[in-house]
Amino acid sequence: MSDKVFLPPPVLGPLVSPGQGRSGLRQPRQEGSFASHLNAARQLQFSRHAEERLAQRGISMSGETWQRLADAVAREDAKGGRDSLVLLDKLALVVNIPNRTVITAVDGESMKEKVFTNIDSAVIA
Repeated sequence: MSDKVFLPPPVLGPLVSPGQGRSGLRQPRQEGSFASHLNAARQLQFSRHAEERLAQRGISMSGETWQRLADAVAREDAKGGRDSLVLLDKLALVVNIPNRTVITAVDGESMKEKVFTNIDSAVIA
C-alpha cells in the first residue's frame, strides 16, 4: 500500500468584476446541482495535521465520501456552525466551517477515547 494520500488542490472562488463588490463572491447555489456540489467539494482543504493523520491511519476518501463531506459542510455553514464534528460512517472529521478546512481526521480504530473538544456542532452524514 502506498504512503501517499491524494488530496485535490483547493479551487479559488470566482473572480469579482469591477463594480460587483464583495457580495459577488458567493453565488447562490442551486440545490442538487452537480456543478455546485463539485465546487463545494473542491473548496475543502486539509490542514497539515489532518493530512498527516490521514496518511498515518491509512484513510482514503472516495468520491462519494468527498461529496458527503462537502454536503455536510454546506449544511453546517447554512446553520452557522464554526468548528464542527462531521461523522461519516467510521470516519470522524473536525472541520472549521468558515475556512472550509479539515482540522483533523480520526478513523473508527482510533476513536477509542471518543472525546472531541473545541467543537460547537456535529453533523452525521
